[in-house]
This record gives sequence, C-alpha cells and structure tokens, in this order.
Amino acid sequence: MTTATTMEPRLMTGNEAVTLGAIAAGARFYAGYPITPSTEVAEIAAAMFPDIGGVFIQMEDEIASLGAVIGASLTGLKSFTATSGPGFSLMQEHIGFAAMAEVPCVIINVMRGGPSTGLPTHMSQGDVMQAKYGSHGDYPTVVLAPASVLECYTLTIKAFNLSEKFRMPAIILSDELVGHMCEKVQLPPEGELEVVNRLRPTVPADWYRHYESTPTGISPMAGFGEGYRFHVTGLAHDSSGFPTEVPSETHALMEKFKNKEIRNIRDLTMVESYMMEDAEICIFSYGSVSRSARRAVRILRDRNIKAGALRPQILWPFPKQAVETMLDQVSYVLIPEMNVGQLRKEVERLSHDGRGRIKGLNVLNSEFITAADIVERVEHDVL
Repeated sequence: MTTATTMEPRLMTGNEAVTLGAIAAGARFYAGYPITPSTEVAEIAAAMFPDIGGVFIQMEDEIASLGAVIGASLTGLKSFTATSGPGFSLMQEHIGFAAMAEVPCVIINVMRGGPSTGLPTHMSQGDVMQAKYGSHGDYPTVVLAPASVLECYTLTIKAFNLSEKFRMPAIILSDELVGHMCEKVQLPPEGELEVVNRLRPTVPADWYRHYESTPTGISPMAGFGEGYRFHVTGLAHDSSGFPTEVPSETHALMEKFKNKEIRNIRDLTMVESYMMEDAEICIFSYGSVSRSARRAVRILRDRNIKAGALRPQILWPFPKQAVETMLDQVSYVLIPEMNVGQLRKEVERLSHDGRGRIKGLNVLNSEFITAADIVERVEHDVL
C-alpha cells in the first residue's frame, strides 16, 4: 500500500483518503470498532500503522474506542477513531468529556441512514445537529464536511490542526457516498499542507498548570509521563485540573470554552463560493450533495438563470457572516439536504424577512439528490 507522501495521481476512496490524511497530520494512534460504512478506515489504519510506528487497537465498542483515543492523546499522541450512526451516538458522553478536559482528538463519522440501525449501507446527512449538540451542556467543537475524496484528505489534516491548536474535539462529518466513492486523486506533496502540533509548556514542571489562563485562551498541554503533574476530570475544574464549584472559576471555564470559537472564528470558518458574484439565487449545500449543487448551477446558468452555490466546509461553528452576506444578495435560497432540513433551520434563523424565500429540498430515503432534482425545484419555484 502506498503512503501519504505519494504524489502520482491514483484512484482512492474517501475512507482511504481520510486515513492517509490522518497519517499525514501525524496521527499515530487509532482505536475503533468496525461499523458500516466507516470500516475501511479501521482496516487501512490496521494495515499501515505498524510500519510507521503507530498503534492500532480494535476495542470492544465505540464507547471504549473514544475513551482509548482520549487516553492516548493525554500521553501526547495524535489520536483518532472512525464510526457511523449508532457508534457516533455511543460516543457522545466521551465527546463532552474531551471538550471539558480540553483533549485534542478527531472523530470520523461516515454518516448513514437512521435513526437506530436505520439504513447501514446507504447515505444520509442526518447527523448534522448531533455533531454539534449531541453531548449535554455548552461545549466547543469543530465539524468539517468533505465533498470529495481529495477533501477527505485535506480536511482531515485540517481537523487535526484545529483540534491540536485549540485543544478540543474535531469531527469529520463524511457520508456513505463520499466515504465509498472512488476518484482520481493527486495528493499534495509532503510538506505542502500545514501540520499543527499542540502548544507545549515552556515553564518548569513545578510551575505548570494544565489549564492555565492565557491571553489567547489556549493553554499549553503537557503529556502524561513527561514529568508534569496535573489532574484530568470531567468535572468543572480550576487551572490545575482539580474539581471546583467556585462560581467565579466555573464561569471563567465556560467563558473560556465560548471564547475558543468567538475569538478564533476566522480560523474556524471555511466557505466555498461558486459563481456567486452576480447570483440572484443561491443553492446552499454541503458534503456530497454540494457536488450536485455545482452541476445544477451550471445547468441553470445555461438556461439564463443567475444561480450560484455556497458551501460550508466547516459546518460548526456555523458560518453566520457568510450566510448573512448571501441572504442580503439573493432573492431565493434552495437548501438541498438528505435530512428533514437541519441546516435550513439555521439559515432561516438568520433571515430578516421571514422564511418565504428560503426553500428546502429534502430526501429521507437515502436516494441521492441529483442536479436534475435541484434544477427542477428551482425552476418550479422561480419561473
């Protein structure tokens, strides 16, 4: 099997690209449990990790998988896991723990039809809200949605970079189509894409505080076994990591979480604009459906309809400013989603003149939304 340094064009699936992206980002620990349609990530990691000094463990379930990933990250290893639907549901408590304990880790969720066992071998986009709000309480996380095999590689590296930089969990929200489709891909040369490592302490061990308050809001992070003493808990904690119920300390902790997003929103926003310069209508989409949206825009343009497309590559934090700018420009928005309209509600929330011009095209049976479906709906609504 070739490595992530390969530069020649080759055929590759999205799940393979995710794994190669994780390796290129420096991941050296994987713990997981097989589940369709993400299993190939585990299979490829199991084959490749022994040759690069990595560790692969198949765990007894998804709860244990993310627990092992968190533990490995606390020792200093970049760590990740992959799952889908039911497994992602089982991971929610540990995602909340990783956010509270500020442990970098990456979770790959290759979405499938749900709820429950649902449609294991078919695609869906039903986990969008769960990826943001699946665990309880207010906590920071970043969610990226690739639309191509190449993006499965590049956005996985980006997910590791953001997770390491901001000490929080990052989620790749892929889907069955993106994970299993095979495309011709030329990976970027080694060293071309930035790889970020967590901020390390520079003070003597006796001075170290695992959750030290800093001007940037990002605390340096030592690893277990490196001579630094610190405590890790899922409880609200002080700068040393020990539990606290002092109101000023618990408030400061939650403010720190909130400010990770607010103060760094530029780093946490990625939006692709396609033919939006003079657009009068916008197709707002993400993930695999955005491929159909781009094709639909070209068809509509050929029919003298000024269409454009807007695609968030980072779904959460939601790209509020980009969407508000788009809403000020166009008179009609179509949001095709393979769910009941999870992101449409976010766009409607930002609209100042009601929901009349914001429409949804929703498919719930895992039949893929095609460009023809989008074109037909646009022409029905605007002509």
